Amino acid sequence: MSNSNNIIILVARILLAFMFIFAGFGKLTDPAGTAGMIAGAGLPASTLLTYLAGTFEFVTGVCVLIGFQVRIIGWLLAAFCVFTGVVFHLPTVNVPDFPAAANGWINGLNFVNFLKNVTLAGAYIMLATNGAGVYSVDARRGVYAAA
Repeated sequence: MSNSNNIIILVARILLAFMFIFAGFGKLTDPAGTAGMIAGAGLPASTLLTYLAGTFEFVTGVCVLIGFQVRIIGWLLAAFCVFTGVVFHLPTVNVPDFPAAANGWINGLNFVNFLKNVTLAGAYIMLATNGAGVYSVDARRGVYAAA
């Protein structure tokens, strides 16, 4: 694989890692909003699940950033993106006392988030399939194999 392709993989990893590091950190430092969303989806132990999700997002984001175990992490993040998309962004939202137009707008944005999650799943599958590239911890450990 050419050096320019490895640089592009590094840039892609940085971009893919940013969202999960940022979101995970937010859940760990201010869990209330996410815990409310989890409870609203009918899942139990919303605060515990928030901290678990935040830890998962932060740790996997750092792993993608540094290129550690990305073949495994990529599959885990792809599954996470599909799961959270289906559970939290695909269902219809109806906020009581909101005008119909506002609820329609919220549902439109929610569907865009579902599409974002599915798209990210594809990116993480590609990362899992192709590996972290030569600028990674995996390459230093000798576990990187060119696709």
